[in-house]
Amino acid sequence: MIFLKIGYARVSTGLQNLDLQEDSLNKFGCEKIFTDHMSGAKSNRPGLEMAIDFVRSGDTLVVWRLDRLGRNMEDLISIVNRLNERGVSFHSIQENITMDKSSSTGQLMFHLFAAFAEFERNLILERSAAGRAAARARGRFGGRPEKLSEQDL
Repeated sequence: MIFLKIGYARVSTGLQNLDLQEDSLNKFGCEKIFTDHMSGAKSNRPGLEMAIDFVRSGDTLVVWRLDRLGRNMEDLISIVNRLNERGVSFHSIQENITMDKSSSTGQLMFHLFAAFAEFERNLILERSAAGRAAARARGRFGGRPEKLSEQDL
């Protein structure tokens, strides 16, 4: 039986591109790569769902970096558990961890990196909130300027 390496790549915005991730996944030997252009904080990612539906027992789902799979520890653990229940292993290229049911070291490393991914996501949220608060204190409330003012009408 032939087992496949299936890649998953994600960028948070349409302004970013997937080239670096796709190049690494291809170099790692992934036969097929699924992609998303949305935040890892969102749990409904069509490309990820297609990848999970595509993989079969014995296959490996590969990501360039753990935070590409998600930034919430609960979500990351849920995804990897779904894969394990189907007999699919998981590998992150940058962290060089492989996770399957039989690897206690892989499980430990996965949980550590998942915690760091969630921590990074929380830092981003804190910095964004602080930036918005600072802008509001200076009288800026976000959004684009109105096209027409009240005087124009």
